[in-house]
Amino acid sequence: MCELFGLSASRPIHARETPLGRFPPRGGRLADNPDGWGLAWREAGAFRIAKEALPGCDSVLFASLAETLVSDLVIAHVRKARFPPVNTLGNTHPFRRACCGRTWVFAHNGLVPEIVEMEEARPERFCLPEGETDSEFAFCHLLGHLHEHLGRHVHDPADDWLAEVARISELIALGGKFNFLLSDGAYLIAFGHDRLHYLETAGAVPAVALVATEPLTDQGGWTAFAPGELRIYRAGVLVER
Repeated sequence: MCELFGLSASRPIHARETPLGRFPPRGGRLADNPDGWGLAWREAGAFRIAKEALPGCDSVLFASLAETLVSDLVIAHVRKARFPPVNTLGNTHPFRRACCGRTWVFAHNGLVPEIVEMEEARPERFCLPEGETDSEFAFCHLLGHLHEHLGRHVHDPADDWLAEVARISELIALGGKFNFLLSDGAYLIAFGHDRLHYLETAGAVPAVALVATEPLTDQGGWTAFAPGELRIYRAGVLVER
């Protein structure tokens, strides 16, 4: 099944200071996720995205980015195509959309096939998927609810909209398995329905929080999410759970 990697830090850090370089081999060599890879990272205040519909372990671009990029916010994904079992660029995570005055990126591990019919049945759909995955439908479902309940702009303090993300995530998870990473460009939001781990260095300089499907380093400290746990980071520090 697909795997996720996320990073939130108090300042931009070089990829070589992180375990990101160990993630591309998870895309078809060390794990059975050969159906595309994607990487979103914040640079100069905006998200950049690179992705290919080919095994991450074979990608020169993925290997290069995983060793050279500098960022304080990263979301990466390697895919095992299941819903649908079609390997295309449009079905490759992460997905990016504008909503509520912000740009969001999203990547998912698991299966939530019921969300497709639920989203297609909505009388007014704010977000139309470009691909066919249940993951992108779930992303659109989340953004649709944020747009409906919070209006055209999301403001800080973030309590209201983070609570809405938590509520909708729990509802989507009832229909399958829903582990995801989501970001609005400031927060890294990680929902561990049944398969995520975190490693935090709060208090260090820089503060860094890592989230991954499977621990990517041999060092201790990686902790499994409690079932259904939502952890929210900003600048490398846990701000809500």
